[in-house]
Amino acid sequence: MPSTALLLTVAPPRRFRFALAAAVVALAAPAWSSPPPAAAATPDHTVSWGWPVEGLSTATPAVLRAFDPPDQPWLPGHRGVDLAAEPYSPVRSAGAGVVAFAAELAGRGVVSVDHAGGLRTTYEPVDATVSLGEPIALGAVLGLLEPLTSHCSASCLHWGLRQRDAYLDPLSLVHRTPPVLLPYGPPIQRTLPAFAWIWGA
Repeated sequence: MPSTALLLTVAPPRRFRFALAAAVVALAAPAWSSPPPAAAATPDHTVSWGWPVEGLSTATPAVLRAFDPPDQPWLPGHRGVDLAAEPYSPVRSAGAGVVAFAAELAGRGVVSVDHAGGLRTTYEPVDATVSLGEPIALGAVLGLLEPLTSHCSASCLHWGLRQRDAYLDPLSLVHRTPPVLLPYGPPIQRTLPAFAWIWGA
């Protein structure tokens, strides 16, 4: 029977040594070798954006219907916002870009503008005064608001925003999230009374 010392000096099989070396190389690989996480779909606020229409009595239009995307792409929802505006009022580009679409679609005029970062804004119903491929500056007039009330109870502009295939809230272009101030000092400990379990707290 071989001694314990002899067993410890026997070299492991070649396959085991190869697998051990591969595991060491994989663990020692630098962290930067893994792919970076995908960028979040958010508008770029390093560029300027503005409202596409003026309000009925103020510069800021009223939102008649908010952004309400569907849970699945094929389900119904509201992939934009409806802004109250006067019929035949000018509809302006929310940002600089290039006209990607300007024609009638399903009985109403539609204008789309491509912006940097894969963003596209869409405006309807609009009687377009621009043409496909035309460069557009921030605030440039795209056309006049058509007097249709089939989408809203009153005259309105449906304003949409996409980043490639993802629908975003157009109001995120003009409404920036304010900073949140965190409390100074240690966290506050919340204590519950002994009978709080009755309400499921």
